[in-house]
Amino acid sequence: MKRILAIVISFIFLISGSQAVEKLTVDKQLVGIVGAISGTVKTETRDLKAGDKIYLNETIYAAEGSGTQILLLDQSTFTIGSSSEVVMDTFIYDPATSDGKIVATVKQGSLKVISGLISKKNPDSLTVEVPEGTLGSRGTEFQTIVSKNKTDTLLIGPGKNNTLGLRPGAVLVGNKFGQTMLNNPYSVASMTQGKKPGKAKQITNRQLKKFKKKMKALRVAKLDGTSKEERKALRKKIRKELKAQGFDKDEIKKIIKENIKIDKEKRIVLLKERGEDVSDLEIDSSIIEETEEIEVEVEQEISEPVVEPKVVEPTVVEPKEVKEKKVNKKKNKKKKGKKVKKKKGKKKKAKNKKAKKKKAAKKKKAAKKKKATKKKKATKKKKATKKKKVAKKKKAKKKKVVKKKKKKKVVKKKKKKKVVKKKKKKKVVKKRKKVVKKKIAKKKKKAKKKRRRKK
Repeated sequence: MKRILAIVISFIFLISGSQAVEKLTVDKQLVGIVGAISGTVKTETRDLKAGDKIYLNETIYAAEGSGTQILLLDQSTFTIGSSSEVVMDTFIYDPATSDGKIVATVKQGSLKVISGLISKKNPDSLTVEVPEGTLGSRGTEFQTIVSKNKTDTLLIGPGKNNTLGLRPGAVLVGNKFGQTMLNNPYSVASMTQGKKPGKAKQITNRQLKKFKKKMKALRVAKLDGTSKEERKALRKKIRKELKAQGFDKDEIKKIIKENIKIDKEKRIVLLKERGEDVSDLEIDSSIIEETEEIEVEVEQEISEPVVEPKVVEPTVVEPKEVKEKKVNKKKNKKKKGKKVKKKKGKKKKAKNKKAKKKKAAKKKKAAKKKKATKKKKATKKKKATKKKKVAKKKKAKKKKVVKKKKKKKVVKKKKKKKVVKKKKKKKVVKKRKKVVKKKIAKKKKKAKKKRRRKK
């Protein structure tokens, strides 16, 4: 019985030990490398610096006025803005087929995403979770800002008819209440808790300043404040990580050079769509030189040193006549150059004069048009005022006529009343006269009767 118990306990220990090993390997799964950093950025256990590795399920905290750019293994770029908290929840990547999945959570602050190889193969495989819902990337560049009870998401690009022939960018902003698709560059949608996402709207200058302010501490794809040696060391680290993934030396060199060029081309397209200056985005030749230097260093480490004999080239002394001819040629070239410059200057002046004349003519035309429009407006106003006056006079006349008619009616009524009264009075008088006559006739009859009786 004791033996059986001992076997069971040892088996439990083995299982728990294997689980602990599995947890360690999961926790230490490499996701990417810190490419650039500004200010104080840290995880739960360490402060981050350029070249540090980022592992799965690590929470990255960027303090106020700080920021970092993380270069993921699939060549995606995550730029974390100031006062932000971001977690890499899922990162599955197969370098051979570019299959995989990326899920990140933004608890607060800002995150800017430029999708890489995983999204290039399957656009629906990159999602960003926010407190109010989820953001589904469709192979694009976008930025989100998480604040109190609200998340704003901006689609940066590329557009539908971009010159590189890239897949048009899109972001699906959604939660359990509804969804909104952002598919036009520089369109914005907002999400609040307990409500469906707002409609896609074109970004205003005020909103754009707000998004740029979050990334002010760290300019994307620029290693500010780092020396040439630090950048070289960082690229060495990236090379080592790519070697660990199973890439050859030539493939690594190609990947680094291609990524630099593609990144530059993408940014030029996006900046042109925004209408910004593209002159700052020239590929730094030092970056390519550094990669070549790293190549040479690695090759030197592997291959044995070979000493080659130095060859001294003989110096040839030129005669004086040849020297003078060369000097004369240089002088002639300078003179020609000056003449060409003068001609160009004259042409420019002539063009400027023509342009000024054209501008003056346009201004005169505009002034004439303004005067004509003013005159037209003035005449219209005068006509309108005249019409109003005429209308007022007509109204006044009508009112007077109406008043006169009313007065006449009143006078007629009064006259009628007087006539009626007179008639009534006449009737009354006639009646009275009749009554009086009757009375007199009766008295006369009585008097006659008395006389007769007396006789």
